[in-house]
Amino acid sequence: MSGLSAVDVIRAKRDGGRLTDEQIDWVVDAYTRDVVADEQMSALAMAIFLNGMTAAETARWTRAMVESGERLSWPTGRPTVDKHSTGGVGDKITLPLAPLVAACGAAVPQLSGRGLGHTGGTLDKLESIPGWRARLSTEEIGAQLTSVGAVVCAPTEGLAPADRKLYALRDVTATVECVPLIASSIMSKKIAEGAGGLVLDVKVGSGAFMPDLAAARELASALVEIGVDHGLRISALLTDMSTPLGRAVGNAVEVAEAVEVLRGGGPADVVELTLALAREMLALAGIDADPAEVLASGRAYDTWRAMITAQGGDPDAELPSPAHVETVTADRDGVVAALDARAVGVAAWRLGAGRARKEDPVQAAAGVVCRAKPGERVRAGEPVLELRTDTPDAVPAALDVLADAIVVADEAPPTTPLVIETIRP
Repeated sequence: MSGLSAVDVIRAKRDGGRLTDEQIDWVVDAYTRDVVADEQMSALAMAIFLNGMTAAETARWTRAMVESGERLSWPTGRPTVDKHSTGGVGDKITLPLAPLVAACGAAVPQLSGRGLGHTGGTLDKLESIPGWRARLSTEEIGAQLTSVGAVVCAPTEGLAPADRKLYALRDVTATVECVPLIASSIMSKKIAEGAGGLVLDVKVGSGAFMPDLAAARELASALVEIGVDHGLRISALLTDMSTPLGRAVGNAVEVAEAVEVLRGGGPADVVELTLALAREMLALAGIDADPAEVLASGRAYDTWRAMITAQGGDPDAELPSPAHVETVTADRDGVVAALDARAVGVAAWRLGAGRARKEDPVQAAAGVVCRAKPGERVRAGEPVLELRTDTPDAVPAALDVLADAIVVADEAPPTTPLVIETIRP
């Protein structure tokens, strides 16, 4: 691909042009090899942010990022299927979902990430379990998929290195919220991961990266289109993220709530979304099983225990508890009419459950527990939120962001569906 230069590629997109396949392949490969500098890729990312990319450009960009590293495969004898969430508040769904779908007969290679900002990370949650480790070799992942059926772990080092490098750059150049770049980032990792089917949980609402339904639908459609282009069986659910999922927001508290679900209890919304995604995953995998029956039987809980044990964790260990707990109470009698997901997520982050930078540590015990949720009646002075932290000095900042998060009214709010719509090829 001689004769190409970063300046020419930047100029083409800056002026609103369509990048050729050759330009895309070259610039992604050259950036991965440090031939294209960070400042040049920053300029190109901003040009893409401002001028967009066609579906064909996005698909090619995704393909180039996949080919920057290894592409995994899992000859387990089971159909492989995965789920990806665009991130939300209290979104612990992967924790009960992976073992449930595995207990139904699929292999679930769930390569997950860490939290950043107000949305939690699956690996941070699981690391609150004593002994559990996120980093596995490709051989260990394959062995666990064969023996247990489910793995939740960090991506291997060789998986889509172009995306890992570009994601860090986008995070510090205000180019994260760009549909082509989001779509190619998500799908490059998922395609390289090697699952045959993929269900996307695209969040919509105040606690999501896509608060607007039209924008979320655009992202979901772009993701599905890329998946089809790469031969994946794929579908996307648009789900509500205006209120936190379940009652627990944080790390250890979300693990505890996920275990409740696996043992036959837990909040109704967490159970509903877990089952909805499980049914969609099983349909893509071609497995005729009733996930509700499998969940009730206890087989999914057994798979959870095996999954945690296989990664060095103790499923019976006591989870970390916070040094300080403070409650936020209702200011009047009535019904909780709103509980803003983003505010609760930011509060949990400020209490220590999340991070502002990728290298920041998180507190396993920090978070927020929702003692009352929309539609539930409260009396003045009763707890609505429970703030948990090991650093009491963090409480005032969390209270600041929660100042307008809770609305108590005379009547219950209208009910809205948790699953808004499903997008299939």
